[in-house]
Amino acid sequence: MGSVQPPAHQEVQEVEVAVIGCGPVGALTANLLGARGVTTLVVERSAAPHGQPRAFSCDDEALRIYQQAGLLDEVRDEMIAPSLVEYVNRAGRVFARMKLSETDFGYGHAPLRFFDQPRLERTLRAGLDRFPHVQLALGTELVGLTQDEDGVTVLLSDVATGQRRAVRARYVLGCDGARSATRAAVRIPLSGASYAEPWLAVSGDVPPDAVRVPDTTFVCDWRRPAFVSPGAAGSYRMEFMLRPGETEDEVQRPETIAALVSPYVDPDRFAVTRAVVYTFHHLVAQRWREGRVFLLGDAAHQMPPFMGQGLCSGLRDAANLSWKLALVLSGAADDTVLDTYETERRPHTVEMARTSVRLGHVFLARNRITAGLRDTALRAVQTVPRVRRFVERFEFKPVPAYRRGLMAGGRRDGVVGTMFPQPRVLVPGAPGERLLDEALGGGFVVLGRAGVDSPPGPLWQGLPVRFVAVHPPGTPLAGLPDPLAGQPGDGRPDRVDVVDADGVLGGWLRRHGADLVVLRPDRFVFALVRPGGVEQAARDLSAALGVPPDGPGEPLPNGSEAAAPAR
Repeated sequence: MGSVQPPAHQEVQEVEVAVIGCGPVGALTANLLGARGVTTLVVERSAAPHGQPRAFSCDDEALRIYQQAGLLDEVRDEMIAPSLVEYVNRAGRVFARMKLSETDFGYGHAPLRFFDQPRLERTLRAGLDRFPHVQLALGTELVGLTQDEDGVTVLLSDVATGQRRAVRARYVLGCDGARSATRAAVRIPLSGASYAEPWLAVSGDVPPDAVRVPDTTFVCDWRRPAFVSPGAAGSYRMEFMLRPGETEDEVQRPETIAALVSPYVDPDRFAVTRAVVYTFHHLVAQRWREGRVFLLGDAAHQMPPFMGQGLCSGLRDAANLSWKLALVLSGAADDTVLDTYETERRPHTVEMARTSVRLGHVFLARNRITAGLRDTALRAVQTVPRVRRFVERFEFKPVPAYRRGLMAGGRRDGVVGTMFPQPRVLVPGAPGERLLDEALGGGFVVLGRAGVDSPPGPLWQGLPVRFVAVHPPGTPLAGLPDPLAGQPGDGRPDRVDVVDADGVLGGWLRRHGADLVVLRPDRFVFALVRPGGVEQAARDLSAALGVPPDGPGEPLPNGSEAAAPAR
């Protein structure tokens, strides 16, 4: 795509961010930007929702991101949380099991949930209606873009009429999938591997009494590996590897599908909603940023499906980049902050993809001898309690952590660079317990035990932070200031008091010998503040944001650009 010239005599629309693509990643990105007050245009080629249940699963990290977008209740109400995942051999004998109902990584949500993609997309798009500064343009495609020092001129075309118009954006985010027009426009190649084995994915609706395998199951049959699971809203998902010589037309015949699904559901009562053949890829864009253009989700990376992390990785991209863009656009951070997006996200994404490949090797043993050795070995090693726990509690999943990036010192050091836990807390003026993030707002947070002096002095003035004082379990809420009643803690509008309902926050601080912890807007640990380190933490944050150490100006409201709506 070459130089873009706006149509003659046409006014050019101006926005802060143009999001190309309104699948789950693009829609979630636009919600996060909208919650932070960013003027956003979302461009989607399809005029109507595609209605296909493609993506199927998400994890606790993804739910925490939906929560930050203010859509937790709406999204979670349409999902189901499986309690058990089993790996069985051709004879149906279990050789590995994940007990998800007993697994809690501490981030506030179940470790795995299944959803219906059309329902999810409707919910995410409806969420955009909350923001008058976010516009969705359906039936519109990207046909060209040109960058300069100040922004990007994007040429869009109406798919139905061919009429073109130009949009001027400060930044462009390519969330337009594996065949990304954005990636093509900035000439970024992909590298990696595609796998030759085709799979048949079958989705459908089935009544509960017609389900024959009620738990999520990887069927490790060396003749035909399969994945089967109940889904959200009375759906059921099955995927089958094609055998050598089988054709796409053959496996998509109704009689073939009926035979394949019969061990798992009653085929006479199973209403197929989607049956497609696909191959999977392990591909990564050579770079994720070209000037003012960024790639997210499948536009930046594609991975095998065995960990169910393809969509989740795209949601993590959105959570990482959106708050950085908002800070830069508000003037609270330098543009160089945006370089940390790929620095942080690429290693974690690559590690997740490699773990998916390794899990696929277990799943896809393709001859009787290899499959038998696998089954025997996995059953044997799980007689060791620690190994069994490693498998049952899903501990082989890569932890959410960054090696380098926007954190004190620029590198992971102990808990710095890891995701902070999200326990339940009590907040003055709010009924009942609530998840921690709902009390934190949308910006940086300095969190510490009540009684520890809040960071003093001019070094913190103007930094986009909120101070959170943590009171021990059992502290009466009546004795704490109620910010909703106009009684901010210590007379300061940037402070919030919370009661540590289960003692998790106080225990975390004691365990790490810290007075305070500085959290990023995406709730990764920016800095651990030990006694005497308060001023250095302020200097580190100023340096990371690229602002002067004596303060960039007036503090932002609520320590943030705009706090995401609390749910």
